[in-house]
Amino acid sequence: MNNQNPDIISAKRTIDKEIEALRMMENELNDDLTKALDIMQKTKGRVIITGMGKSGHVGSKIAATLASTGTPSFFVHPGEASHGDLGMLTQDDCVVAISNSGETKELSDIVLYCKRYGIPLISITKNPNSSLGQNGDILLKLPDDGEACPLGLAPTSSTTATMVLGDILAVRLLERKGFTKTDFKQRHPGGKLGSFLKKVSDLMHKGEEMPLVKEDTSMQEALLVMTSKMLGCVGVVDNQGKLVGIFTDGDLRRCLGPDILTKKAKDVMTLNPKTISPDVLAVEALNTMNNTGKGITQLFVLQDEKPIGIIHLHDCLRAGVM
Repeated sequence: MNNQNPDIISAKRTIDKEIEALRMMENELNDDLTKALDIMQKTKGRVIITGMGKSGHVGSKIAATLASTGTPSFFVHPGEASHGDLGMLTQDDCVVAISNSGETKELSDIVLYCKRYGIPLISITKNPNSSLGQNGDILLKLPDDGEACPLGLAPTSSTTATMVLGDILAVRLLERKGFTKTDFKQRHPGGKLGSFLKKVSDLMHKGEEMPLVKEDTSMQEALLVMTSKMLGCVGVVDNQGKLVGIFTDGDLRRCLGPDILTKKAKDVMTLNPKTISPDVLAVEALNTMNNTGKGITQLFVLQDEKPIGIIHLHDCLRAGVM
C-alpha cells in the first residue's frame, strides 16, 4: 500500500517540509518587498541577477522569467564578474544577489562594485546579519527553517523558497506594468506558447485569397470561385461589401440538384454565418469552429461588418494551435 511505501513517505515528507518553508516566508513578508519592487520597476537599465552554485541556477531561471514578463533582466555569474563581466553592469541597472547563507565569497566583488558605483543592491538571504544581508540596500529574507534534505545539507527548501520569491517579484512587476497577453506573445514567438498566443490576424487568408462573390452572382460562377480558392466555402457580400451569407461544401452537398446552377448566390446562401474578429486569439477561433456542433471548418474575419480575411481549421492545426 502507498501508505507504507518508503518512497511515498519520503516524497510527502519533502513536500511538507518545503510547504512549511514557504508558509514561513509568507508570514515574514513585509514592506521590504514593496521597496524592492519599487527599485526594480524604476530601474532604467537591466535587473541583474547573480548567485553561486544552486542559487545561481535558480537565479538564471528568475532572470529568464523577469525578461519574459516585461522586466529586462539577465544573469551574471559572480565568478565571471570578477574576471571582466562586471563591465556588463551600469549605473542604470540594479542587482539582485542570492546567497542562502549570505556569506558566499564569490559575491564579494560584485557587492563592492555596486557600493562603489551606487548601483542598487537587493539581497536575498536567510541571514540578515551576514555580509550580503548587511550590505544590501534592501533585504528579502529567505525562511531559516532548514532543508528538506534529511542531512540538512543539499539545497532543497531554500532553493524552492528562492524560486518562489523570484516568481513573486516577476508576477507583481507584471501586474504593476499592465503586461498583456500581446506583450507576452512578442517575447514568446516560438514553441507551444507562441502558437497558443497567435492571433487570428496572424493566420488568416486575406486579399485575393478570400473567396467572395456578390449576392447576384450565379452559382456557376460562385462554385468556380469556391473551387479555385480551395477553402471549402464562398462568402457572399452586398453592394456595400458587407458579409451577408456563406455557402460551403456542406451546403453544396445538401442542396445539390439539377437546378443548382440556375440559382444565384443569395438564393442558397446561409444567412448570418459565424464570424470572428482579427484581434482574438487563434485558439478562440478554433474553439468556435469546434463547438458550434455544425462542423464549421472556416470563419470569415470581419471589421466593420466587412470581410478582411478568412481562417480555416487547417490553418490553426498547421500553426500548432490546439
